[in-house]
Amino acid sequence: MNPILERITGLSTLTDEVITMDFLITAKSGVRNYAMAVTECATPEVKSVLVKQLEEAIDLYEMIADYMVRRGLYHPHNLNEQVQLDLQNIQTALNIPS
Repeated sequence: MNPILERITGLSTLTDEVITMDFLITAKSGVRNYAMAVTECATPEVKSVLVKQLEEAIDLYEMIADYMVRRGLYHPHNLNEQVQLDLQNIQTALNIPS
């Protein structure tokens, strides 16, 4: 992270958790957008390209989610653990100096 931003936010580094969660959300949005595009394409050729892109976006999402699960940054199969992690993240965000 930029030293100026570190001083402003009070954070010494941008954590893996923040980076990967942002990446995961972005990948999920990509999957959703490709899925919608597949349903609205006009030609079989375009549909074929979009389906390939959708499959690659799903694979990317899975890789990111697996990375996060292995590092304890994401708990998609344990709601209680995920809620606790989310509450900790909220508290951290609230403690960032304005």
